[in-house]
Amino acid sequence: MDVQPQSCVRVGAQVPDFVLPAYFPETGEQGEVRLQEYKQQGKWVVLVFYPADFTFVCPTELADYARYHSALRERGVEIIGVSTDTVFTHKAWLEAETMLRSVRYPLAADHTGAVSRMFGVYDEQSGVAMRGTFVISPEGVLQALQITAENVGRSAEETYRLIEGLQFVRNNPGVACPASWRPGEKVLKPGLDLVGNVGRTLGGD
Repeated sequence: MDVQPQSCVRVGAQVPDFVLPAYFPETGEQGEVRLQEYKQQGKWVVLVFYPADFTFVCPTELADYARYHSALRERGVEIIGVSTDTVFTHKAWLEAETMLRSVRYPLAADHTGAVSRMFGVYDEQSGVAMRGTFVISPEGVLQALQITAENVGRSAEETYRLIEGLQFVRNNPGVACPASWRPGEKVLKPGLDLVGNVGRTLGGD
């Protein structure tokens, strides 16, 4: 596998605006997804890169994200699936694969690999994208990324949990969320008083 990570967008950096053709299952139409438009609407964006349509692990992942689509939208988050397939292949796959009947978020067509290269997930040997998940804030800043092996599927539940934490610290400057944090649980306020006292602060020994 030959990827080119040296030029990819890094966490904390501004994501360059991009435009991709896409298939929109909600309307059955093709159009475009534009990062700039999501930023103007104050939306968070989750980009879900996957290797290819008509494969095996990929439909299980897209169906998993479909289960969290409504809950993420309620939090102001939009999902975009991305592969190097064409818009027409996206449409045919969604119509053929029963597991994907619940998918209502757009599937973008990065058939030149330009956006996949920008995020460092393009495999130059196979011409497909690796499994990469990228969370972008409403300001267009990359907040989180995950890249996994081709034969291991991701968890939409973990992406949702991560966004809960990212949104909480965005709205509450000066605090940090410990591992596996969920809303309502204790948070941390980094400072000298916390050094060596994290366990006591969180209620541990």
